[in-house]
Amino acid sequence: MKKISRWWLLLLLIPALVAGFVIWASSTADPLPQALAALEPDEAVVVTDDPWLTFQPREGESEAGFILYPGGRVDPRAYAPAARAIAAEGYLVVIVPMPLNLAVLAPDRAGEVIATHPEIDVWAVGGHSLGGSMAARFAEQNPSLVDGLVLWASYPPESADLSEQTLAVASIYGTRDGLAAPEEVGAARSLLPPDTTWVAIEGGNHAQFGWYGEQAGDNPATISREEQQRQVIESTLEVLRSLE
Repeated sequence: MKKISRWWLLLLLIPALVAGFVIWASSTADPLPQALAALEPDEAVVVTDDPWLTFQPREGESEAGFILYPGGRVDPRAYAPAARAIAAEGYLVVIVPMPLNLAVLAPDRAGEVIATHPEIDVWAVGGHSLGGSMAARFAEQNPSLVDGLVLWASYPPESADLSEQTLAVASIYGTRDGLAAPEEVGAARSLLPPDTTWVAIEGGNHAQFGWYGEQAGDNPATISREEQQRQVIESTLEVLRSLE
C-alpha cells in the first residue's frame, strides 16, 4: 500500500515540477530601452520579427550572414543593438528565439534560417553563453553549412570538437565575467581551431554582452556597456569580413 502511495505522489509531483521548470525558464530580464529602440527600422536597416528577429541592410545585397543564439533565459530582443550595428555594415543578422529561452532545446534551428536564405553565400553562427555553446554544436555537426563561429562569453561543449575544422572562429570574453570565467573559456582551447582569435575585453562582464541589466552571479563591469558592445561588435565584424 505504501508503494502505491509513493507512485501516486510521484505522479502528482511531475506536473508540478514541469510547471515550475516552465515558469523558471520563461522568466527573463526585461530588455533595456536601448534594445527596444533598436527594433525600429530606419533608413539603413530593415527589421522584421517573424519567425525570427531579422536585421537586413536596406542598400546592397548581403553575401554573408550571422545567426545569433541568445543566452539562456535571456530575451532575444536584448541583442538587438548589436544585431542592428552589424547589419548596418552590410550583413544579414538573424537572432533566433528559442523554446523556453533555452538554446539547448533547439540547437539545430540555424539550419532553418540557412534554408530560408539561399541568397546568402557564407554563414557564421554564434551566440552568448549557452547560446554560443549550442551554436558551436551546430557548427561541429554541420561543417558544410557554416564558415564561421563567434562565441560571446561562451565555449563549445565537450562533445563538439572543432579543432580540425576549417572554420573562422573568434572567442570573445570579458575579464570580469562571473558566469563564463576567463579560465573556463580558456579551458576549451583544445576544442577550437589553432588559429582561433581570442579577444579579452578588459573590464567586461557577462551581462554586458546584451542589453538586459544585471545578472545573478555576475561580477560588476569596470567599463561601460557601450564600450563592451563596441568591442564585441567589431570583433564579430572581423570574422564576417574574413568570410567575404
